[in-house]
Amino acid sequence: MDRGTVVRTIALVISWSNVLLNHYNLQPIPVLDEQTIAYLLCFSVSVWSWFKNNYLTAKGEQQKLVLKKYHLAK
Repeated sequence: MDRGTVVRTIALVISWSNVLLNHYNLQPIPVLDEQTIAYLLCFSVSVWSWFKNNYLTAKGEQQKLVLKKYHLAK
């Protein structure tokens, strides 16, 4: 795995953990003390992870074509 994947995964786990803690009225991660900030962070990380792991840009489409050419992707 590359560094970006690891960072995105960690950020996603932390943000969703904070949302779940907040939802069950448990002490959320101290850095995020407001519910709005927690939901905003969770939304941002979810969109970021989705965007980075899908072929949405022209560069991404080119990457997908190369992967298909060499039978590395479906």
